[in-house]
Amino acid sequence: MAVTDLVEEYLLAWVLLAVGIGIAVPELAAVTRASTLILAVMIGSISLTLSVEQFSRIRTRELGAVLVGHATMPFLAFGVARGLGLSPALTVGFVILGAVTPELVTPVMTELAGGDTALSTTALVVIGVGSVGFLPAVVALLVGGVDVPTTPIVEQLVVAVVAPMLVALGVRAWHPERVEEYDAYYPAVSAAMVVLIIGGVTAANAAVIRSNASLLAGVGAGVVSLNALGYSVGYLLSRGRARPTRVASVLSVGMRDFAVAAALVVAAGLPTIASLPAVAFGVVEMATSAGLARWLTRTE
Repeated sequence: MAVTDLVEEYLLAWVLLAVGIGIAVPELAAVTRASTLILAVMIGSISLTLSVEQFSRIRTRELGAVLVGHATMPFLAFGVARGLGLSPALTVGFVILGAVTPELVTPVMTELAGGDTALSTTALVVIGVGSVGFLPAVVALLVGGVDVPTTPIVEQLVVAVVAPMLVALGVRAWHPERVEEYDAYYPAVSAAMVVLIIGGVTAANAAVIRSNASLLAGVGAGVVSLNALGYSVGYLLSRGRARPTRVASVLSVGMRDFAVAAALVVAAGLPTIASLPAVAFGVVEMATSAGLARWLTRTE
Protein backbone atom coordinates (compact mmCIF):
# COMPACT_ATOMS: atom_id res chain seq x y z
CA MET A 1 0.00 0.00 0.00
CA ALA A 2 1.31 3.44 -0.94
CA VAL A 3 2.01 5.99 1.78
CA THR A 4 -0.69 8.27 0.37
CA ASP A 5 -3.28 5.49 0.66
CA LEU A 6 -2.15 4.75 4.19
CA VAL A 7 -2.75 8.37 5.19
CA GLU A 8 -6.07 8.88 3.42
CA GLU A 9 -7.81 5.54 4.01
CA TYR A 10 -6.99 5.48 7.70
CA LEU A 11 -7.50 9.18 8.41
CA LEU A 12 -9.91 8.51 11.29
CA ALA A 13 -7.31 6.28 12.94
CA TRP A 14 -4.64 8.96 12.50
CA VAL A 15 -6.95 11.61 13.98
CA LEU A 16 -7.68 9.39 16.98
CA LEU A 17 -3.96 8.73 17.40
CA ALA A 18 -3.21 12.46 17.23
CA VAL A 19 -5.85 13.16 19.89
CA GLY A 20 -4.39 10.45 22.13
CA ILE A 21 -0.82 11.70 21.74
CA GLY A 22 -1.95 15.29 22.27
CA ILE A 23 -3.56 14.36 25.59
CA ALA A 24 -0.50 12.36 26.68
CA VAL A 25 2.10 14.92 25.55
CA PRO A 26 0.91 18.50 26.29
CA GLU A 27 4.24 19.87 25.03
CA LEU A 28 2.99 19.22 21.49
CA ALA A 29 0.91 22.38 21.90
CA ALA A 30 3.97 24.10 20.42
CA VAL A 31 2.69 22.92 17.03
CA THR A 32 -0.06 25.54 17.22
CA ARG A 33 2.52 28.31 16.83
CA ALA A 34 2.66 27.32 13.16
CA SER A 35 -1.13 27.05 12.80
CA THR A 36 -1.34 29.65 10.03
CA LEU A 37 1.28 27.90 7.91
CA ILE A 38 -0.27 24.47 8.56
CA LEU A 39 -3.70 25.76 7.57
CA ALA A 40 -2.36 27.38 4.39
CA VAL A 41 -0.65 24.14 3.33
CA MET A 42 -3.80 22.16 4.15
CA ILE A 43 -6.07 24.41 2.09
CA GLY A 44 -3.62 24.96 -0.75
CA SER A 45 -2.79 21.30 -1.29
CA ILE A 46 -6.39 20.08 -1.47
CA SER A 47 -7.36 23.06 -3.65
CA LEU A 48 -4.82 21.92 -6.24
CA THR A 49 -7.21 19.05 -7.01
CA LEU A 50 -9.95 21.49 -8.12
CA SER A 51 -10.38 22.58 -11.73
CA VAL A 52 -12.38 25.39 -13.29
CA GLU A 53 -14.24 22.86 -15.46
CA GLN A 54 -15.85 21.34 -12.35
CA PHE A 55 -17.77 24.55 -11.72
CA SER A 56 -19.42 24.87 -15.14
CA ARG A 57 -21.91 22.01 -14.58
CA ILE A 58 -23.57 23.42 -11.46
CA ARG A 59 -27.18 24.60 -11.31
CA THR A 60 -27.62 27.81 -9.35
CA ARG A 61 -30.69 26.54 -7.48
CA GLU A 62 -28.90 23.43 -6.20
CA LEU A 63 -25.89 25.45 -5.09
CA GLY A 64 -28.20 27.98 -3.45
CA ALA A 65 -29.82 25.28 -1.33
CA VAL A 66 -26.42 24.15 -0.04
CA LEU A 67 -25.47 27.76 0.75
CA VAL A 68 -28.71 28.22 2.72
CA GLY A 69 -27.90 25.09 4.70
CA HIS A 70 -24.39 26.37 5.37
CA ALA A 71 -25.77 29.71 6.59
CA THR A 72 -27.98 27.97 9.16
CA MET A 73 -25.14 25.99 10.73
CA PRO A 74 -23.64 28.67 13.02
CA PHE A 75 -27.12 29.48 14.33
CA LEU A 76 -27.73 25.80 15.06
CA ALA A 77 -24.29 25.59 16.69
CA PHE A 78 -25.11 28.60 18.87
CA GLY A 79 -28.42 27.04 19.87
CA VAL A 80 -26.76 23.73 20.75
CA ALA A 81 -24.10 25.44 22.89
CA ARG A 82 -26.64 27.60 24.71
CA GLY A 83 -28.99 24.67 25.20
CA LEU A 84 -26.20 22.71 26.91
CA GLY A 85 -25.26 25.71 29.05
CA LEU A 86 -21.67 25.81 27.80
CA SER A 87 -19.27 28.64 28.65
CA PRO A 88 -18.92 31.75 26.44
CA ALA A 89 -15.55 30.52 25.14
CA LEU A 90 -16.97 27.14 24.14
CA THR A 91 -19.97 28.86 22.59
CA VAL A 92 -17.61 30.92 20.43
CA GLY A 93 -15.87 27.69 19.43
CA PHE A 94 -19.17 26.13 18.40
CA VAL A 95 -20.21 29.19 16.37
CA ILE A 96 -16.88 29.25 14.51
CA LEU A 97 -17.19 25.51 13.87
CA GLY A 98 -20.64 26.03 12.39
CA ALA A 99 -19.55 28.96 10.26
CA VAL A 100 -16.36 27.56 8.68
CA THR A 101 -16.21 25.88 5.29
CA PRO A 102 -17.43 22.34 4.70
CA GLU A 103 -14.80 19.72 5.47
CA LEU A 104 -12.07 19.70 2.81
CA VAL A 105 -12.60 16.00 2.15
CA THR A 106 -16.32 16.51 1.46
CA PRO A 107 -15.85 16.15 -2.32
CA VAL A 108 -14.00 12.89 -1.73
CA MET A 109 -16.73 11.54 0.56
CA THR A 110 -19.36 12.71 -1.95
CA GLU A 111 -17.61 10.82 -4.72
CA LEU A 112 -17.39 7.68 -2.58
CA ALA A 113 -21.12 7.92 -1.81
CA GLY A 114 -22.10 8.35 -5.46
CA GLY A 115 -23.03 12.02 -5.10
CA ASP A 116 -22.58 15.13 -7.21
CA THR A 117 -18.89 15.84 -6.65
CA ALA A 118 -18.96 18.99 -8.79
CA LEU A 119 -21.67 20.47 -6.55
CA SER A 120 -19.80 19.75 -3.32
CA THR A 121 -16.58 21.09 -4.82
CA THR A 122 -18.21 24.30 -6.01
CA ALA A 123 -19.88 24.81 -2.65
CA LEU A 124 -16.53 24.36 -0.93
CA VAL A 125 -14.87 27.05 -3.05
CA VAL A 126 -17.76 29.54 -2.91
CA ILE A 127 -18.12 29.16 0.84
CA GLY A 128 -14.36 29.39 1.31
CA VAL A 129 -14.18 32.73 -0.49
CA GLY A 130 -17.37 34.02 1.14
CA SER A 131 -16.18 33.06 4.62
CA VAL A 132 -14.07 36.23 4.78
CA GLY A 133 -17.24 38.24 5.24
CA PHE A 134 -19.65 35.63 6.58
CA LEU A 135 -17.67 34.14 9.46
CA PRO A 136 -16.68 37.34 11.29
CA ALA A 137 -20.17 38.81 10.72
CA VAL A 138 -21.97 35.82 12.20
CA VAL A 139 -19.52 35.61 15.11
CA ALA A 140 -20.14 39.28 15.90
CA LEU A 141 -23.91 38.77 15.61
CA LEU A 142 -24.21 35.67 17.78
CA VAL A 143 -21.50 36.21 20.38
CA GLY A 144 -21.03 39.96 20.17
CA GLY A 145 -21.34 40.18 23.94
CA VAL A 146 -18.15 38.15 24.28
CA ASP A 147 -14.80 39.76 23.57
CA VAL A 148 -14.08 38.11 20.21
CA PRO A 149 -11.52 39.91 18.02
CA THR A 150 -12.94 39.56 14.51
CA THR A 151 -10.06 41.36 12.75
CA PRO A 152 -7.57 38.52 13.40
CA ILE A 153 -10.18 36.03 12.16
CA VAL A 154 -10.55 37.96 8.89
CA GLU A 155 -6.76 38.17 8.52
CA GLN A 156 -6.37 34.44 9.06
CA LEU A 157 -9.15 33.64 6.59
CA VAL A 158 -7.53 35.78 3.91
CA VAL A 159 -3.97 34.57 4.51
CA ALA A 160 -4.58 30.91 5.32
CA VAL A 161 -7.82 30.00 3.50
CA VAL A 162 -8.84 32.25 0.63
CA ALA A 163 -5.37 33.15 -0.69
CA PRO A 164 -4.05 29.56 -0.83
CA MET A 165 -7.30 28.40 -2.42
CA LEU A 166 -7.23 31.06 -5.17
CA VAL A 167 -3.50 30.58 -5.80
CA ALA A 168 -3.99 26.81 -6.13
CA LEU A 169 -6.90 27.25 -8.55
CA GLY A 170 -4.83 29.69 -10.59
CA VAL A 171 -1.81 27.39 -10.71
CA ARG A 172 -3.93 24.45 -11.86
CA ALA A 173 -5.57 26.57 -14.56
CA TRP A 174 -2.15 27.84 -15.70
CA HIS A 175 -0.37 24.47 -15.89
CA PRO A 176 -3.06 21.78 -15.59
CA GLU A 177 -0.97 18.95 -17.02
CA ARG A 178 1.93 19.50 -14.67
CA VAL A 179 -0.32 19.87 -11.61
CA GLU A 180 -2.31 16.76 -12.53
CA GLU A 181 0.86 14.65 -12.41
CA TYR A 182 0.78 14.87 -8.62
CA ASP A 183 -2.98 14.65 -8.00
CA ALA A 184 -2.52 11.48 -5.96
CA TYR A 185 -0.41 13.33 -3.39
CA TYR A 186 -2.40 16.49 -2.63
CA PRO A 187 -5.15 14.90 -0.48
CA ALA A 188 -2.54 13.03 1.56
CA VAL A 189 -0.60 16.24 2.25
CA SER A 190 -3.80 17.97 3.35
CA ALA A 191 -4.76 15.00 5.54
CA ALA A 192 -1.33 15.06 7.19
CA MET A 193 -1.85 18.74 8.06
CA VAL A 194 -5.26 17.87 9.56
CA VAL A 195 -3.63 15.29 11.83
CA LEU A 196 -0.87 17.72 12.81
CA ILE A 197 -3.16 20.60 13.79
CA ILE A 198 -5.59 18.34 15.65
CA GLY A 199 -2.71 16.88 17.66
CA GLY A 200 -1.49 20.37 18.51
CA VAL A 201 -4.82 21.82 19.65
CA THR A 202 -5.59 18.65 21.62
CA ALA A 203 -2.28 19.06 23.44
CA ALA A 204 -3.20 22.67 24.17
CA ASN A 205 -6.42 21.41 25.77
CA ALA A 206 -4.85 18.40 27.50
CA ALA A 207 -5.19 19.78 31.04
CA VAL A 208 -8.89 20.55 30.55
CA ILE A 209 -9.61 17.16 28.96
CA ARG A 210 -7.87 15.29 31.78
CA SER A 211 -9.47 17.20 34.66
CA ASN A 212 -13.02 17.84 33.49
CA ALA A 213 -14.84 14.77 32.22
CA SER A 214 -18.26 16.39 32.60
CA LEU A 215 -17.24 19.28 30.36
CA LEU A 216 -15.96 16.85 27.73
CA ALA A 217 -19.26 14.95 27.91
CA GLY A 218 -21.18 18.15 27.31
CA VAL A 219 -19.02 19.14 24.35
CA GLY A 220 -19.32 15.59 22.97
CA ALA A 221 -23.11 15.72 23.15
CA GLY A 222 -23.03 19.09 21.43
CA VAL A 223 -20.90 18.03 18.48
CA VAL A 224 -22.94 14.85 17.93
CA SER A 225 -26.10 16.97 17.88
CA LEU A 226 -24.60 19.55 15.52
CA ASN A 227 -23.34 16.88 13.13
CA ALA A 228 -26.75 15.18 13.03
CA LEU A 229 -28.56 18.49 12.58
CA GLY A 230 -26.28 19.38 9.68
CA TYR A 231 -26.99 16.14 7.85
CA SER A 232 -30.72 16.62 8.47
CA VAL A 233 -30.76 20.19 7.16
CA GLY A 234 -28.80 19.14 4.08
CA TYR A 235 -31.35 16.40 3.40
CA LEU A 236 -34.42 18.60 3.93
CA LEU A 237 -33.10 21.32 1.62
CA SER A 238 -32.46 18.82 -1.18
CA ARG A 239 -35.56 16.68 -0.76
CA GLY A 240 -37.17 15.98 -4.12
CA ARG A 241 -33.92 16.48 -6.04
CA ALA A 242 -31.91 13.81 -7.82
CA ARG A 243 -30.05 11.40 -5.55
CA PRO A 244 -26.53 12.73 -6.40
CA THR A 245 -27.68 16.22 -5.43
CA ARG A 246 -29.12 15.00 -2.13
CA VAL A 247 -25.90 13.19 -1.25
CA ALA A 248 -23.79 16.28 -1.99
CA SER A 249 -26.14 18.50 0.01
CA VAL A 250 -26.23 16.22 3.06
CA LEU A 251 -22.45 15.93 3.26
CA SER A 252 -21.66 19.56 2.36
CA VAL A 253 -23.92 20.90 5.12
CA GLY A 254 -23.30 18.25 7.77
CA MET A 255 -19.52 18.12 7.47
CA ARG A 256 -17.68 21.08 9.01
CA ASP A 257 -13.97 21.68 8.59
CA PHE A 258 -12.91 21.02 12.17
CA ALA A 259 -9.20 21.52 11.43
CA VAL A 260 -9.83 24.98 9.95
CA ALA A 261 -12.00 25.87 12.94
CA ALA A 262 -9.35 24.72 15.41
CA ALA A 263 -6.56 26.51 13.58
CA LEU A 264 -8.57 29.74 13.32
CA VAL A 265 -9.30 29.73 17.04
CA VAL A 266 -5.61 29.42 17.86
CA ALA A 267 -4.31 31.75 15.15
CA ALA A 268 -6.82 34.46 16.05
CA GLY A 269 -5.65 34.46 19.66
CA LEU A 270 -8.91 33.19 21.14
CA PRO A 271 -8.95 31.12 24.37
CA THR A 272 -7.47 27.69 23.70
CA ILE A 273 -10.50 25.94 25.12
CA ALA A 274 -12.58 27.39 22.26
CA SER A 275 -10.89 24.84 19.97
CA LEU A 276 -12.22 21.89 21.99
CA PRO A 277 -15.51 21.63 20.03
CA ALA A 278 -13.53 21.39 16.78
CA VAL A 279 -11.35 18.58 18.14
CA ALA A 280 -14.36 16.59 19.35
CA PHE A 281 -16.28 17.28 16.14
CA GLY A 282 -13.38 15.96 14.07
CA VAL A 283 -13.53 12.55 15.73
CA VAL A 284 -17.34 12.35 15.43
CA GLU A 285 -17.49 13.64 11.86
CA MET A 286 -14.82 11.30 10.54
CA ALA A 287 -16.70 8.30 11.91
CA THR A 288 -20.21 9.37 10.85
CA SER A 289 -19.27 10.57 7.35
CA ALA A 290 -17.44 7.32 6.58
CA GLY A 291 -20.40 5.29 7.81
CA LEU A 292 -22.88 7.49 5.98
CA ALA A 293 -20.95 7.24 2.70
CA ARG A 294 -20.86 3.46 3.02
CA TRP A 295 -24.59 3.28 3.78
CA LEU A 296 -25.49 5.62 0.90
CA THR A 297 -23.44 3.49 -1.49
CA ARG A 298 -25.32 0.35 -0.45
CA THR A 299 -28.72 2.04 -0.88
CA GLU A 300 -27.91 3.38 -4.35
